Amino acid sequence: MLGLRTTIYIVNDLQEAKTWYSKAFGTDPYFDEAHYVGFNIGGFELGLQRGKESAKEPSVISYWGVDDIGKTYRHLLNLGATENEAPFNVGGPIMTATVKDPFGNLLGIIYNPLFQEQ
Repeated sequence: MLGLRTTIYIVNDLQEAKTWYSKAFGTDPYFDEAHYVGFNIGGFELGLQRGKESAKEPSVISYWGVDDIGKTYRHLLNLGATENEAPFNVGGPIMTATVKDPFGNLLGIIYNPLFQEQ
């Protein structure tokens, strides 16, 4: 195993999702094709893949690291995400939160100053 590489969100409107995620993460995609859009987020892939709209039940949540969880959480809500789980302390200095993007996917954010990037 080489470690986490990619998180893919299934969306029904790829162009709308590309615009939303570009604003949410403050970057443009490095890969942009008809059925898949890829962003490089700190060396990890955030992928958007065209799929059918359906009721989504999350079984796995990917958490994206942030420096200021409150500011990032408000930013995502201001872009049209809806509240799922407000920022809360999960132990020590670690804080997590989740929102639902406009396409029904859970988007997790985490503040973890104890995690050392490799």
